[in-house]
Amino acid sequence: MRPILMKGHERPLTFLKYNRDGDLLFSCAKDHNPTVWFADNGERLGTYRGHNGAVWCCDVSRDSARLITGSADQTAKLWNVQTGQQLFTFNFDSPARAVDFSVGDKLAVITTDPFMDVTSAIHVKRIAGDPEDQIGESALILKGPQGRINRAVWGPLNRTIISAGEDAVIRIWDSETGKLLKENDPEVGHKKTITSLAKSVDGSHFLTGSLDKSAKLWDTRTLTLIKTYVTERPVNAVAMSPLCDHVVLGGGQDASTVTTTDHRSGKFEAKFYDKILQEEIGGVKGHFGPINALAFNPDGKSFSSGGEDGYVRLHHFDSDYFHIKI
Repeated sequence: MRPILMKGHERPLTFLKYNRDGDLLFSCAKDHNPTVWFADNGERLGTYRGHNGAVWCCDVSRDSARLITGSADQTAKLWNVQTGQQLFTFNFDSPARAVDFSVGDKLAVITTDPFMDVTSAIHVKRIAGDPEDQIGESALILKGPQGRINRAVWGPLNRTIISAGEDAVIRIWDSETGKLLKENDPEVGHKKTITSLAKSVDGSHFLTGSLDKSAKLWDTRTLTLIKTYVTERPVNAVAMSPLCDHVVLGGGQDASTVTTTDHRSGKFEAKFYDKILQEEIGGVKGHFGPINALAFNPDGKSFSSGGEDGYVRLHHFDSDYFHIKI
Protein backbone atom coordinates (compact mmCIF):
# COMPACT_ATOMS: atom_id res chain seq x y z
CA MET A 1 0.00 0.00 0.00
CA ARG A 2 1.66 3.17 -1.18
CA PRO A 3 0.69 6.26 0.77
CA ILE A 4 -0.33 9.46 -0.94
CA LEU A 5 1.60 12.36 0.58
CA MET A 6 -0.52 15.46 0.95
CA LYS A 7 1.53 18.57 1.57
CA GLY A 8 -0.48 21.69 2.24
CA HIS A 9 0.23 22.60 5.82
CA GLU A 10 3.33 24.40 6.99
CA ARG A 11 2.88 23.48 10.65
CA PRO A 12 2.04 20.31 12.59
CA LEU A 13 -1.32 18.65 11.95
CA THR A 14 -3.83 18.68 14.79
CA PHE A 15 -6.94 16.92 13.48
CA LEU A 16 -8.37 14.96 10.54
CA LYS A 17 -12.01 14.36 9.70
CA TYR A 18 -13.75 12.64 6.79
CA ASN A 19 -17.23 13.70 5.73
CA ARG A 20 -20.00 11.11 5.95
CA ASP A 21 -19.79 10.18 2.28
CA GLY A 22 -16.07 9.58 2.60
CA ASP A 23 -15.17 11.62 -0.48
CA LEU A 24 -13.71 14.64 1.36
CA LEU A 25 -11.04 14.83 4.03
CA PHE A 26 -10.72 17.90 6.24
CA SER A 27 -7.42 18.66 7.95
CA CYS A 28 -6.60 21.13 10.74
CA ALA A 29 -3.12 22.32 11.63
CA LYS A 30 -1.29 24.93 13.62
CA ASP A 31 -0.95 27.11 10.50
CA HIS A 32 -4.39 28.82 10.76
CA ASN A 33 -5.81 27.34 7.55
CA PRO A 34 -8.10 24.28 7.70
CA THR A 35 -7.90 22.49 4.36
CA VAL A 36 -10.18 20.17 2.42
CA TRP A 37 -8.86 17.41 0.13
CA PHE A 38 -10.34 14.83 -2.20
CA ALA A 39 -10.18 11.63 -0.19
CA ASP A 40 -9.49 9.28 -3.08
CA ASN A 41 -6.45 10.89 -4.72
CA GLY A 42 -5.32 13.41 -2.13
CA GLU A 43 -5.83 16.44 -4.34
CA ARG A 44 -6.28 19.70 -2.49
CA LEU A 45 -9.67 21.29 -3.00
CA GLY A 46 -9.27 24.43 -0.98
CA THR A 47 -8.54 26.15 2.31
CA TYR A 48 -10.74 27.99 4.78
CA ARG A 49 -9.08 31.32 5.50
CA GLY A 50 -10.03 33.50 8.43
CA HIS A 51 -8.61 32.05 11.63
CA ASN A 52 -5.80 33.88 13.34
CA GLY A 53 -4.32 31.04 15.37
CA ALA A 54 -3.74 27.30 15.40
CA VAL A 55 -6.86 25.31 14.51
CA TRP A 56 -7.34 22.43 16.93
CA CYS A 57 -10.40 20.59 15.73
CA CYS A 58 -13.14 20.51 13.12
CA ASP A 59 -16.36 18.73 12.30
CA VAL A 60 -18.46 18.57 9.17
CA SER A 61 -22.24 18.34 8.97
CA ARG A 62 -23.97 15.22 7.74
CA ASP A 63 -24.84 16.79 4.39
CA SER A 64 -21.27 18.14 3.96
CA ALA A 65 -22.61 21.69 3.70
CA ARG A 66 -21.21 23.16 6.92
CA LEU A 67 -17.82 22.97 8.59
CA ILE A 68 -17.16 24.03 12.18
CA THR A 69 -13.62 24.74 13.41
CA GLY A 70 -12.20 25.53 16.85
CA SER A 71 -9.11 27.67 17.10
CA ALA A 72 -6.53 29.13 19.49
CA ASP A 73 -7.61 32.60 18.33
CA GLN A 74 -10.48 32.23 20.85
CA THR A 75 -13.14 31.61 18.21
CA ALA A 76 -15.04 28.77 16.64
CA LYS A 77 -16.18 29.43 13.09
CA LEU A 78 -18.89 28.02 10.85
CA TRP A 79 -17.99 27.74 7.15
CA ASN A 80 -19.71 26.96 3.90
CA VAL A 81 -17.85 23.83 2.80
CA GLN A 82 -18.37 24.41 -0.90
CA THR A 83 -17.41 28.08 -1.17
CA GLY A 84 -15.07 28.47 1.80
CA GLN A 85 -17.11 31.45 2.98
CA GLN A 86 -17.25 32.26 6.71
CA LEU A 87 -20.84 32.00 7.90
CA PHE A 88 -20.52 32.81 11.59
CA THR A 89 -17.96 33.30 14.37
CA PHE A 90 -18.49 32.23 17.98
CA ASN A 91 -16.29 34.33 20.27
CA PHE A 92 -14.90 33.07 23.58
CA ASP A 93 -12.64 34.35 26.34
CA SER A 94 -10.12 31.55 25.83
CA PRO A 95 -8.94 29.24 23.00
CA ALA A 96 -11.57 26.89 21.53
CA ARG A 97 -10.35 23.31 21.57
CA ALA A 98 -12.85 20.60 20.54
CA VAL A 99 -15.90 20.94 18.30
CA ASP A 100 -18.56 18.36 17.46
CA PHE A 101 -21.91 18.54 15.63
CA SER A 102 -24.84 16.68 17.15
CA VAL A 103 -26.88 14.11 15.25
CA GLY A 104 -29.05 16.26 12.99
CA ASP A 105 -26.58 19.18 13.08
CA LYS A 106 -28.95 21.38 15.13
CA LEU A 107 -26.45 21.66 17.99
CA ALA A 108 -22.71 21.86 18.38
CA VAL A 109 -20.55 21.28 21.43
CA ILE A 110 -17.42 23.45 21.75
CA THR A 111 -14.85 23.22 24.53
CA THR A 112 -12.71 26.15 25.64
CA ASP A 113 -9.31 26.02 27.35
CA PRO A 114 -8.35 27.43 30.73
CA PHE A 115 -6.71 30.83 30.15
CA MET A 116 -5.59 33.46 32.66
CA ASP A 117 -8.45 33.46 35.21
CA VAL A 118 -10.92 31.65 32.95
CA THR A 119 -11.58 27.97 33.69
CA SER A 120 -12.16 25.41 30.97
CA ALA A 121 -15.77 24.96 29.87
CA ILE A 122 -18.01 22.98 27.55
CA HIS A 123 -20.41 25.14 25.52
CA VAL A 124 -23.49 23.91 23.69
CA LYS A 125 -24.52 26.14 20.78
CA ARG A 126 -27.69 25.99 18.72
CA ILE A 127 -26.88 25.86 15.02
CA ALA A 128 -29.46 27.65 12.86
CA GLY A 129 -30.52 26.16 9.53
CA ASP A 130 -30.05 29.57 7.93
CA PRO A 131 -26.75 31.33 8.78
CA GLU A 132 -28.63 34.65 8.83
CA ASP A 133 -30.51 33.50 11.96
CA GLN A 134 -27.41 32.23 13.77
CA ILE A 135 -26.82 33.59 17.28
CA GLY A 136 -23.70 33.37 19.41
CA GLU A 137 -25.24 32.66 22.82
CA SER A 138 -24.63 29.30 24.44
CA ALA A 139 -27.67 27.12 25.15
CA LEU A 140 -25.71 25.50 27.98
CA ILE A 141 -22.30 25.93 29.64
CA LEU A 142 -20.76 23.08 31.65
CA LYS A 143 -17.87 23.62 34.05
CA GLY A 144 -16.01 21.37 36.44
CA PRO A 145 -13.13 19.51 34.78
CA GLN A 146 -9.64 20.72 35.66
CA GLY A 147 -7.23 21.61 32.87
CA ARG A 148 -7.90 21.42 29.15
CA ILE A 149 -10.84 19.45 27.83
CA ASN A 150 -9.24 17.87 24.78
CA ARG A 151 -12.36 16.18 23.44
CA ALA A 152 -16.09 16.53 23.85
CA VAL A 153 -18.51 14.52 21.70
CA TRP A 154 -22.24 13.82 21.66
CA GLY A 155 -23.55 10.60 23.17
CA PRO A 156 -26.40 8.50 21.75
CA LEU A 157 -29.43 10.49 20.56
CA ASN A 158 -27.74 13.73 21.70
CA ARG A 159 -28.92 13.03 25.23
CA THR A 160 -25.43 13.18 26.68
CA ILE A 161 -22.05 14.80 26.13
CA ILE A 162 -18.87 12.79 26.71
CA SER A 163 -15.80 14.80 27.68
CA ALA A 164 -12.18 13.92 28.40
CA GLY A 165 -8.94 15.83 28.81
CA GLU A 166 -5.99 16.76 30.98
CA ASP A 167 -7.37 15.50 34.27
CA ALA A 168 -7.60 11.99 32.73
CA VAL A 169 -11.24 11.58 33.75
CA ILE A 170 -13.96 10.69 31.26
CA ARG A 171 -17.25 12.38 32.15
CA ILE A 172 -20.76 11.93 30.81
CA TRP A 173 -23.05 14.96 31.12
CA ASP A 174 -26.77 15.37 30.58
CA SER A 175 -27.01 17.64 27.53
CA GLU A 176 -30.40 19.09 28.60
CA THR A 177 -29.73 19.97 32.22
CA GLY A 178 -25.93 20.07 32.28
CA LYS A 179 -25.86 17.63 35.20
CA LEU A 180 -22.81 15.38 35.59
CA LEU A 181 -24.13 11.82 35.18
CA LYS A 182 -21.05 9.61 35.32
CA GLU A 183 -17.30 9.62 35.76
CA ASN A 184 -15.10 6.68 34.88
CA ASP A 185 -13.73 4.49 37.67
CA PRO A 186 -10.29 5.96 38.50
CA GLU A 187 -8.96 2.45 39.25
CA VAL A 188 -9.22 1.37 35.62
CA GLY A 189 -9.04 4.80 33.98
CA HIS A 190 -6.14 6.58 32.30
CA LYS A 191 -3.32 7.83 34.50
CA LYS A 192 -2.30 10.81 32.36
CA THR A 193 -3.84 13.34 29.97
CA ILE A 194 -6.40 11.93 27.54
CA THR A 195 -5.44 13.27 24.12
CA SER A 196 -8.05 11.81 21.82
CA LEU A 197 -11.44 10.15 21.68
CA ALA A 198 -13.10 8.27 18.82
CA LYS A 199 -16.64 6.90 18.74
CA SER A 200 -17.66 3.67 17.08
CA VAL A 201 -19.94 3.98 14.07
CA ASP A 202 -23.03 2.95 16.05
CA GLY A 203 -22.04 5.03 19.07
CA SER A 204 -22.23 2.07 21.44
CA HIS A 205 -18.59 2.30 22.49
CA PHE A 206 -15.69 4.68 22.17
CA LEU A 207 -11.91 4.65 22.29
CA THR A 208 -9.65 7.02 24.25
CA GLY A 209 -5.92 7.55 23.81
CA SER A 210 -3.66 8.94 26.50
CA LEU A 211 -0.12 10.06 27.29
CA ASP A 212 0.06 7.12 29.72
CA LYS A 213 0.98 5.00 26.64
CA SER A 214 -2.33 3.21 26.35
CA ALA A 215 -5.70 3.37 24.64
CA LYS A 216 -8.90 2.15 26.25
CA LEU A 217 -12.25 1.04 24.87
CA TRP A 218 -15.33 2.06 26.87
CA ASP A 219 -19.04 1.30 26.84
CA THR A 220 -20.85 4.55 26.06
CA ARG A 221 -23.88 4.05 28.30
CA THR A 222 -22.35 2.50 31.41
CA LEU A 223 -18.79 3.89 31.09
CA THR A 224 -17.35 0.46 31.89
CA LEU A 225 -13.91 -0.41 30.56
CA ILE A 226 -14.03 -3.05 27.81
CA LYS A 227 -10.46 -3.29 26.50
CA THR A 228 -7.02 -1.77 26.98
CA TYR A 229 -4.36 -1.50 24.26
CA VAL A 230 -0.85 -0.99 25.57
CA THR A 231 1.94 0.57 23.52
CA GLU A 232 5.48 1.86 24.19
CA ARG A 233 4.91 5.55 23.59
CA PRO A 234 2.41 8.29 24.36
CA VAL A 235 -0.75 8.04 22.27
CA ASN A 236 -1.75 11.30 20.55
CA ALA A 237 -4.43 9.96 18.23
CA VAL A 238 -6.79 7.00 18.00
CA ALA A 239 -9.14 5.73 15.32
CA MET A 240 -11.49 2.77 14.97
CA SER A 241 -12.12 0.94 11.73
CA PRO A 242 -15.79 1.02 10.70
CA LEU A 243 -15.28 -2.20 8.74
CA CYS A 244 -12.87 -4.54 10.54
CA ASP A 245 -12.34 -5.07 14.24
CA HIS A 246 -9.24 -2.90 14.22
CA VAL A 247 -8.12 0.08 16.25
CA VAL A 248 -5.23 2.34 15.24
CA LEU A 249 -3.03 4.24 17.64
CA GLY A 250 -0.67 7.03 16.64
CA GLY A 251 1.82 8.87 18.76
CA GLY A 252 5.46 9.45 19.37
CA GLN A 253 7.66 11.00 21.93
CA ASP A 254 7.79 14.61 22.98
CA ALA A 255 8.80 17.10 20.30
CA SER A 256 11.99 17.98 22.19
CA THR A 257 13.47 14.50 21.67
CA VAL A 258 12.35 14.05 18.07
CA THR A 259 15.63 15.02 16.46
CA THR A 260 17.45 12.17 18.23
CA THR A 261 15.58 9.40 16.43
CA ASP A 262 15.65 8.16 12.88
CA HIS A 263 12.25 8.18 11.17
CA ARG A 264 12.87 4.62 9.98
CA SER A 265 13.23 3.37 13.54
CA GLY A 266 9.46 3.02 13.62
CA LYS A 267 8.84 5.37 16.50
CA PHE A 268 6.31 7.25 14.46
CA GLU A 269 4.25 4.47 13.02
CA ALA A 270 0.51 4.09 13.18
CA LYS A 271 0.00 0.84 15.06
CA PHE A 272 -2.92 -1.44 14.25
CA TYR A 273 -4.39 -3.58 17.04
CA ASP A 274 -7.03 -6.27 16.95
CA LYS A 275 -9.97 -4.68 18.75
CA ILE A 276 -11.05 -7.86 20.52
CA LEU A 277 -7.77 -9.70 21.15
CA GLN A 278 -5.90 -6.47 22.02
CA GLU A 279 -2.88 -7.71 20.06
CA GLU A 280 -0.80 -5.64 17.68
CA ILE A 281 -1.31 -6.77 14.09
CA GLY A 282 0.87 -4.34 12.18
CA GLY A 283 2.16 -0.84 11.74
CA VAL A 284 2.38 1.80 9.05
CA LYS A 285 5.60 3.81 9.11
CA GLY A 286 6.39 6.98 7.27
CA HIS A 287 6.00 10.12 9.33
CA PHE A 288 9.19 11.77 10.56
CA GLY A 289 7.52 13.22 13.65
CA PRO A 290 4.85 12.12 16.08
CA ILE A 291 1.42 11.31 14.67
CA ASN A 292 -1.11 13.86 15.95
CA ALA A 293 -4.22 12.88 13.99
CA LEU A 294 -5.79 9.72 12.58
CA ALA A 295 -9.02 9.12 10.72
CA PHE A 296 -10.66 6.19 8.95
CA ASN A 297 -12.66 6.63 5.81
CA PRO A 298 -16.30 5.72 6.62
CA ASP A 299 -16.06 2.83 4.11
CA GLY A 300 -13.14 1.37 6.10
CA LYS A 301 -11.02 0.91 2.97
CA SER A 302 -8.56 3.72 3.60
CA PHE A 303 -7.19 5.78 6.45
CA SER A 304 -5.16 8.93 6.83
CA SER A 305 -2.65 10.14 9.38
CA GLY A 306 -1.37 13.63 10.12
CA GLY A 307 1.94 14.30 11.78
CA GLU A 308 4.08 16.85 13.53
CA ASP A 309 5.96 16.97 10.20
CA GLY A 310 3.10 18.83 8.49
CA TYR A 311 2.22 16.00 6.12
CA VAL A 312 -1.05 14.15 5.74
CA ARG A 313 -0.47 10.59 4.55
CA LEU A 314 -3.41 8.90 2.88
CA HIS A 315 -3.32 5.10 2.75
CA HIS A 316 -5.63 2.93 0.64
CA PHE A 317 -5.53 -0.61 2.00
CA ASP A 318 -4.42 -3.55 -0.13
CA SER A 319 -6.85 -6.44 -0.42
CA ASP A 320 -4.83 -8.66 1.93
CA TYR A 321 -5.45 -6.18 4.78
CA PHE A 322 -9.06 -7.34 4.92
CA HIS A 323 -8.02 -10.95 5.51
CA ILE A 324 -5.48 -10.56 8.30
CA LYS A 325 -5.54 -13.66 10.44
CA ILE A 326 -4.10 -13.76 13.93
